[in-house]
Amino acid sequence: MDRLIPLRHLAHPRELVRQFTPNWFTVNMGTGIVFLMLMQFPYPIEGIRTVAEVLFWVDALIFLAFLALFASRWIFFFEDAMPLLRHPVQSMFIGALPMAMIPLVNGLVVFYPHSPQAVALAAGLWWVDVALSLISGWLVPWQQFLNQEHDLARMSGVWLLPIVPAEVAASSGGILALHLPAADAQTMVIAGYCLWGVSVPIALGLLTILYLRLAVHKLPPKELGVSTWLSLGPIGTGAFALQTLGAAAPHALINGPLHALAGIAAPIGTLGALILWGLGLWWMVTALALTVRQARNELPFNLGWWGFTFPLGVYIAATLALGRNTGLEFFTTFGAMLVVFLVGAWAYVLIRSAHGLWHGHMVSAPCLTGVPRQAVARSTARQRLPSK
Repeated sequence: MDRLIPLRHLAHPRELVRQFTPNWFTVNMGTGIVFLMLMQFPYPIEGIRTVAEVLFWVDALIFLAFLALFASRWIFFFEDAMPLLRHPVQSMFIGALPMAMIPLVNGLVVFYPHSPQAVALAAGLWWVDVALSLISGWLVPWQQFLNQEHDLARMSGVWLLPIVPAEVAASSGGILALHLPAADAQTMVIAGYCLWGVSVPIALGLLTILYLRLAVHKLPPKELGVSTWLSLGPIGTGAFALQTLGAAAPHALINGPLHALAGIAAPIGTLGALILWGLGLWWMVTALALTVRQARNELPFNLGWWGFTFPLGVYIAATLALGRNTGLEFFTTFGAMLVVFLVGAWAYVLIRSAHGLWHGHMVSAPCLTGVPRQAVARSTARQRLPSK
């Protein structure tokens, strides 16, 4: 097994590149949903927008750094990157990359809604994200079907990760469409509903299997102890997407044969979101109870703990949207309480992640266990060749 390498003692940056795994993008997912929820906080707090905007730019810089590391691994260590696709857990986190992009895409129009350049950049990045989401949604299951070993006992909420990005993009499409001309907005909203269909039904099917797995094989292993929180992801995002797409429909579907749907998309979306919200409440209480139960056995910290953040965050987004769309104060108050919990959980996980990164507890790619460091050896040998 590869030795864990403290970041402060890394002999060469190449090893950090070689060991970089896509689950680091969950840091962007968690940070991104935090600054978006701070912007949606329903009660006035002085300076909250400034904090959110600073987090937006910090998240953007971290995302670019992670993207460079991930791309470099495939460019310079291709042989060591390929085992990622065959790993039954690490491959699932490929879906974290497109999901990490969406908060940044939304942030462009949230913080700079009157900038044509920001809106145009957001729209372009959204279509890139759609392509990455579809690749994730087909590529990883294809690897599951052909090249990976799975059984029900080892199944966990991480199976949702490559499927959910499409509906995350759908929820963003409803937000961006309000800033685009009607023709472009119509294309985006229609694509959003299709993306919702590509993701949500499959995710709900996986949740059914997850319920069966918990009933038959009981609690997940310690290293995946918080993975049950991932169940909130497709439910919360699905509910939020129905509301954002419904809100954009009157603007996007103003012309053409779908005009008749413009007036009913919003109320239907709210109704569907209410149903999904109830399902999410069951899974949230269940995930909390299971986490408390397993915490008695000292859950080991790993990047999976970011499962507290993004899934909970999108459920909060759906909750706050229901508060606005139904006029019920309960959803607004409950959503605000969850935002406070989310920020606390994010801060705790961020501190633990920084500590683990510095001391090397998380600078190790599980998919490289037992894989010889061929690429490192070759690159090191090239560097040691005597100059003429």
